[in-house]
Amino acid sequence: MDSPIPSPAPPESGTKPTSRWWRTWWRNLSPTRQDRFAALAPLASVLMFLAAIVASFWYLRTEEMDREREALKRDVEYAQQRVRLRLLERQEQVMRIARDLSNQDLERADFVSRAEALINQYPELQSITWIDERRRIRASHAAPTVASSQLRVSGEMLKPGDTADLFSLVRDLQQPIYGQPAARPGEMVPLLQLQVPLSPQGRFGGVALAEYSTDSLLRYGTPTEVLARYAVTLRDGNGQTLAGTPLPPRKNALLPWTTKANAYEVPVSPVGNGLLLRAQAYRTSPGLVGSALFWLVGALSVMTAWMLIATWRHTRRRLQVQQALVAETNFRRAMENSVLTGMRALDLEGRITYVNAAFCQMTGWTEAELVGQTPPYSYWPEDEYESLHANLRDELAGKTLPGGLQVRVRRKSGTLFDARLYVSPLIDAHGQQTGWMTSMTDITEPNRIREQLTASHERFTIVLEALDASVSVAPLGSQELLFANRLYRQWFGSQTTGHLQLVAQAGVLPSTESRSMDDEDSLMGLPTDTLTSARSENAEIYLPELGKWLEVRSRYLNWVDGRLAQMVIATDITQRRVAEEQAARQAERAQSVSRLITMGEMASSVAHELNQPLTAISNYCSGMVSRIQSGQISEEALLTALQKTAHQAQRAGQIIQRIRAFVKKSEPNRTLANVHEMVSEAIELADIELRRHNVRLTHYVAARLPPVMADAILIEQVLVNLMKNSAESIAQAHRPPAGRSVELRVVPRQVDASEVIEFTVQDTGKGLAPEVLAHLFEAFFSTKSEGMGIGLNLCRSIVESHQGRMHAENIYNGTEVIGCRFSFWLPLANAADNTIKTAATSTPRTNA
Repeated sequence: MDSPIPSPAPPESGTKPTSRWWRTWWRNLSPTRQDRFAALAPLASVLMFLAAIVASFWYLRTEEMDREREALKRDVEYAQQRVRLRLLERQEQVMRIARDLSNQDLERADFVSRAEALINQYPELQSITWIDERRRIRASHAAPTVASSQLRVSGEMLKPGDTADLFSLVRDLQQPIYGQPAARPGEMVPLLQLQVPLSPQGRFGGVALAEYSTDSLLRYGTPTEVLARYAVTLRDGNGQTLAGTPLPPRKNALLPWTTKANAYEVPVSPVGNGLLLRAQAYRTSPGLVGSALFWLVGALSVMTAWMLIATWRHTRRRLQVQQALVAETNFRRAMENSVLTGMRALDLEGRITYVNAAFCQMTGWTEAELVGQTPPYSYWPEDEYESLHANLRDELAGKTLPGGLQVRVRRKSGTLFDARLYVSPLIDAHGQQTGWMTSMTDITEPNRIREQLTASHERFTIVLEALDASVSVAPLGSQELLFANRLYRQWFGSQTTGHLQLVAQAGVLPSTESRSMDDEDSLMGLPTDTLTSARSENAEIYLPELGKWLEVRSRYLNWVDGRLAQMVIATDITQRRVAEEQAARQAERAQSVSRLITMGEMASSVAHELNQPLTAISNYCSGMVSRIQSGQISEEALLTALQKTAHQAQRAGQIIQRIRAFVKKSEPNRTLANVHEMVSEAIELADIELRRHNVRLTHYVAARLPPVMADAILIEQVLVNLMKNSAESIAQAHRPPAGRSVELRVVPRQVDASEVIEFTVQDTGKGLAPEVLAHLFEAFFSTKSEGMGIGLNLCRSIVESHQGRMHAENIYNGTEVIGCRFSFWLPLANAADNTIKTAATSTPRTNA
């Protein structure tokens, strides 16, 4: 590598204060900063030189452009004055014609002749037209150069457009007005118009319309020296060229500032901003930019800049190489000091030649204490000298293990730690081995973690082996059993047969939601979402070979080797199932007993109800016997008496049949039940008890109610119990006869977006106390001294087994309780079919 360029020292001579300050500042700079300033000096010279050249050319060019712009401005204003004077002269002549027309000194023929003379004499005038106050053209004369589409014919009316709008403006202002109609794409350039009002006897009598050719106006009104020196055009207020040819934009110019020519424009008076005179300067000579002096100076400047840049680049490359070398050295040193792995170098005799900072930090010895040591080293434990000497001999002989060597190392403080050593040969630049490089890693913490993981795995295995549930894991699509605990092996052995049998009998467990074909893998039939995150679901199965009921839970998981596996947990629930079946049988018995208790409580009322038809039968029979014995009965009267007797017997039979159907024991039977029939049967049974308590029953059942999936006998039991409790509550409240009523309402409702049938029983009793409402539906809770406390508890169990709900509330009139309302609802058949399960009722509930 070349030596760096010495930094130029400032001159020592001179006594000016600036020189002394400069020398002091330069000496205070570090060598690196001096080298940087020396390297940047050529680049700064190049930039300053190029800036001076560019500034000189820009100044000269700006001066030249300013002179041209001033000359252009003077010439354009001079040309504008000439055009203005020419327009004013034509305007004065048109105004004379208008004045003669206003004074009625001109006839139509005279107007045409004077217009023809003016048009022939002045080429910019293209036509002169006489228009009366009704916008009708009275007379017109045009030059031969006017296009047929622009001619105005006598007798025609002005067409709507710019000319008609200008006519209205002249009529309103009563003064001459110039107008330049807008040019449309594809049409000829419209003529410049001058409309002068006619004022016969002080009123508006029309206009004299003079139309100018903008091209002729430009050609004959602009001085020839201006036309020779500039590209002169006439433009309208929208910037569209009406006459003349503008200069095209310059392309492929040598310098950027030559692409745009000098231009200047002024409005033409008296027309105003609707007509602009614009001139663009021609480039008749190459000027300063095209001179030989410019190109000579430019070439010398480029050569000078190239040499200065080459010098700067060479200096910059040398500085970069020096900085890269320093950076690489610092990087390697920082890398060695930052790694946590200790590095040790040995020569061929086993002498330590190098250790890094991490090695010193591990052992606690400094680099000065370790470098130069020979075996035994100071970090060797004294009781392991022989084994470590043997390891060192193998290391120097090249007998190294690929997985490294685990040893114990002694710190300077005397403590020991576990380390793993990796050895590799140390090769110099000529390919010769000069020693051995050893890396040392502290593995005390990994060893501790490994021991803890081993102990944790043993504890986990013990827990799984002691579980009272079978646990098995098997990969999908394979007969391999990845894991099985003790209970699984006891039930099914060590094969996957039991695992697959559990999965097959339990069905598809990860999800019960319906999926579209796009959500499943067409090859495996598995959901395409994250299976291992799916929640596990339960299924209860019976295995005849084991004679057990099992609750099976399954979910997918990623095994330790990355394979997708299925874990199945089977728990023995035989005792629970037996207990559930016993509870179901007990609940069924409780329902039957509750109906018997209800009928026992209603025994006196039923006896009274049966006594009426039996008494009637006895009376009819006695009367018929007496009349037959006396011979005072006809055949027709006998037939009538027998029919009445038969009716009373049928009435007694119906009462007995309802009681028998209500109290007989039967299996739960969920069918499509008609709401009207259930309510009618319940009313017939409850009406006996209500009449005994002198309570009036009113009921309302909505028409055309859909059927419900229910056990009709159980629902009738609920209704009878509620109506009987209402009658007893009214009797205890000692209400007057007019206030002793029970109301039953059955109407459709909507609960949580589901269609249901609501049953409501409302009484006029004394209501329920707050402490009673809190425990109303608890088992064995009753407010009656002779009550068993199972009525309402059983009623709610029946309703909830039908997927319904029951609740009670007091009825208030202000702060006074005037009754109580019990209500429950049942889902319709179409909603209950999907959710209803095997009937399982709870323990009986309390009678209020």
